[in-house]
Amino acid sequence: MSKDRDKEGPVFSGQDVRQGEIILRTRARRIIFIAGLVGFVVLALVLSIVVR
Repeated sequence: MSKDRDKEGPVFSGQDVRQGEIILRTRARRIIFIAGLVGFVVLALVLSIVVR
């Protein structure tokens, strides 16, 4: 039975996998994250103008 369990991959408890958080520890990571959010908003605005 242990061989079958090894093939399935690692087992994590429910406490370990719940409620993930975004960790932006460095300034570069924060800038990249915020730029991605801004880029998404700009893309949505551009697409809404083009579709009209």
